Amino acid sequence: MKKSDEEKIQYLLKRGVANIYPTPKFLENQLKSGKKLTIYMGIDPTGEIHLGHAVSLFKMKQFQDLGHKIIILMGDFTAQIGDPTDKSAARVRLTHEKVLENAKNYKKLISKIINFNGDNAAEFKYNSKWLGKMSFEDVVELASHFTVQRMMERDMFEKRLKEQKPIYLHEFLYPLMQGYDSVAMDVDGEVGGNDQTFNMLTGRDLLKSLKNKEKFVLTMKLLEDPSTGKKMSKTEGNAIELKNSPEEMFGKVMSWPDEMILIGFELLTSITDDGIKMFAEALKKGENPRNIKFKLAEEVVSRFFDYRVAEKSGEKFNLQFKEGRKPQYIPEIKVSKKMISIVDLVFELKMSSSKGEARRLIEQGGVKIDDAKITDREAIIGVYDGMIVQVGKLKYAKLKI
Repeated sequence: MKKSDEEKIQYLLKRGVANIYPTPKFLENQLKSGKKLTIYMGIDPTGEIHLGHAVSLFKMKQFQDLGHKIIILMGDFTAQIGDPTDKSAARVRLTHEKVLENAKNYKKLISKIINFNGDNAAEFKYNSKWLGKMSFEDVVELASHFTVQRMMERDMFEKRLKEQKPIYLHEFLYPLMQGYDSVAMDVDGEVGGNDQTFNMLTGRDLLKSLKNKEKFVLTMKLLEDPSTGKKMSKTEGNAIELKNSPEEMFGKVMSWPDEMILIGFELLTSITDDGIKMFAEALKKGENPRNIKFKLAEEVVSRFFDYRVAEKSGEKFNLQFKEGRKPQYIPEIKVSKKMISIVDLVFELKMSSSKGEARRLIEQGGVKIDDAKITDREAIIGVYDGMIVQVGKLKYAKLKI
């Protein structure tokens, strides 16, 4: 094995990886065996494809670069069931027509990362091809491989039971259907976000049970705000979509909380681990987080476009603030209260580190609502959809009830 291949394997096994099942050594041996592995990543087209998907797609590209067979699977059947992962209530079910409409541009956008042409072209498949043909007898047979107790191990189901919220039978079928994808395609492994661990391990169990085959599962760290644990996703309404323009993508990265800088570099860029450590040290020593986040935004945009486009996007971003104009992209934040004190509003939007700081910002004229300065720290604000809150020169939020 070439030294370069050994380095690529070690990078693949470690960079951005949360867990590898059954063990990292199992996958390492597979990669060094010389066998061409078949690895898939499933995406349910329930909305736009975004940077959360890109994290796993970058890992899939590493497998492809090592010569392995890559399958990108559209869950056009499973999307109609709805993945219950992290959901406090059942998803609204989608029609097959709506799912296909969502998926129509996926391949084009994914091709920004994965190669669908050339000697080792990735395959693009739909799981309705086999799941849509299953009889009721087939489903019953599949269900016989799992217990209710096993399904109840999922955190969100336990939480719903405690809160006396309903759990629907079709939600139990979701991991079974996703798990059967592994059997239908006879894969060697699967890559996905850490939040998909239960579903992916279901596929591992089914493949072992039905074909006596060991499947590896590689889970990726999530692109999330470490301070809140909330991931950047379509569900949270803060996702950066692959269809976004360079300027939108740049502005959205700049709107991320500072706590996301280092995980952003790890999951979305090719900056070396040593380079990320240097950024971490600089932040500890008091470097302005905005400067390092600016570099992150350049790296993210250049990965989907090119570096010159990224530089131009950065220039436009700086020009907006130099001229006192609002940025092209302002993050939309959901709020539950229609009436709230200005101090509480600034603090709850995380535009200040404390209520004391919020009061000082207000008194100093650093807080605006729809371009109007608010200097009364006792003010009560009536919130409405589209309200723009500005703190200082750089922090903006668009409110949604």
